[in-house]
Amino acid sequence: MKTRYVFILTAFAAAVAAAAPLMAQNEPAGGKLSTMPKGTYQCALPGDAGGKAFEVVKDEEFRLSGASSYTNAKGKGIYLLRGKTFTFTRGPKKGETFTRIGTNQLKRGKLICTRLGGRP
Repeated sequence: MKTRYVFILTAFAAAVAAAAPLMAQNEPAGGKLSTMPKGTYQCALPGDAGGKAFEVVKDEEFRLSGASSYTNAKGKGIYLLRGKTFTFTRGPKKGETFTRIGTNQLKRGKLICTRLGGRP
């Protein structure tokens, strides 16, 4: 390979390496936007060794559908998933924030919401 081509390729590689941190800054603060799998999410608190393994909290249950929307017993709304932070942005659960802990699970404090099996 001719010397000038080696020099040009080396300069190009150095420019790409220098620009990589700048390109990474284009990702939104908090992580990439995404959605959760559609379906009904049942929420529960941990039980104890002497009783039930968990206690279902029926009032916290919700159903995720298309276009980042949700429905619960009190109405409809919108959610936002940025990185691992899941936030209800409109509707009856507005302002509630969870952390995504698995493909089908969200957690807030001790409360864990898990997508139920079956049809989404």
